Amino acid sequence: MTTLITGGTGFIGATVARLLLARGEPRPVVFDRNPSPQRLDDIADQVEIIQGDLGNFSHVLHAVERTRPDTIFHLGGMLSFPSEADPAAALQANAMGTFHVLEAARLFKVAKVIFSSTIATYGMDIQEPVLTDDTIQRPELFYGITKVFGEQMGFFYRRKYGLDFRGVRFPSIVGPGVRTPAIVQYNSWAIEESAKGNPYEFYVDPATRCPVMYFKDAARSLVHLSDAPREAIKRGVYVIAGVTPIVSAGELADLIRARIPGAQLTFNPDRELQPILDRLLLPPDDRNAQQEWGWEAAYTQGDVIDDFLRELNDHPQRYE
Repeated sequence: MTTLITGGTGFIGATVARLLLARGEPRPVVFDRNPSPQRLDDIADQVEIIQGDLGNFSHVLHAVERTRPDTIFHLGGMLSFPSEADPAAALQANAMGTFHVLEAARLFKVAKVIFSSTIATYGMDIQEPVLTDDTIQRPELFYGITKVFGEQMGFFYRRKYGLDFRGVRFPSIVGPGVRTPAIVQYNSWAIEESAKGNPYEFYVDPATRCPVMYFKDAARSLVHLSDAPREAIKRGVYVIAGVTPIVSAGELADLIRARIPGAQLTFNPDRELQPILDRLLLPPDDRNAQQEWGWEAAYTQGDVIDDFLRELNDHPQRYE
């Protein structure tokens, strides 16, 4: 059995690789445009790294042809802020990159593709107070637009070619070492900057409640979804929840201060961004994922901060 992980040296991809190795899968292959070997510090000799660009079809074809994976975890792509700044690049990386992965999977008879999507696929005209698998998808952000396209291409390949395509719509992912800006990255940066003794200014209102998931739960959800019997998967792509209950930015600041006395946390809301967040940040209802493949998050908000701080302390070079 061989597994290919796009975005494989990102913190979710690297954690997926660790989970696969821990249960005895041989030598996962990680594919990344700019590999970060330090993220693979403890498993570097147990994985194969292929450098390549998702937007370049020949790179993807070469990786899939050479490794002949049984499963592809497709986690690579551009996040929200970079996608807003450069939609042409996001179209190539996220939309065309997903097409390249799906088409390579078809050509080389890959059995299964696990897709990383996002609650940013929702946005306008939401009438209900929660996000469900059936909530209308009319994204405001270009990142969300490309991810909706990716989902729909996956459904096409499932219907047309029988590809076992599955995915999750993540809330904001929290973890150490995040460098790429995203619309709600404050959840990670507030913890990390405080741990380093630096001041941090939130760009949201203290009352803002952002659905979040710890990166270890995110990796675990993908592996769990991949393991589910095909007959159990009714929806294909599922919204999933992480930390419950969802804490406000002000409550997050208080939890950080309780663990890091003297943490310098202040608020200066971005008045252009805040209305978008207020429309987007609805709590996910993941009952279908719970019922169909047994999903349940493990980390509370306190657990997230505690483990985040342990990771920074135990593996400082991994998150530089």
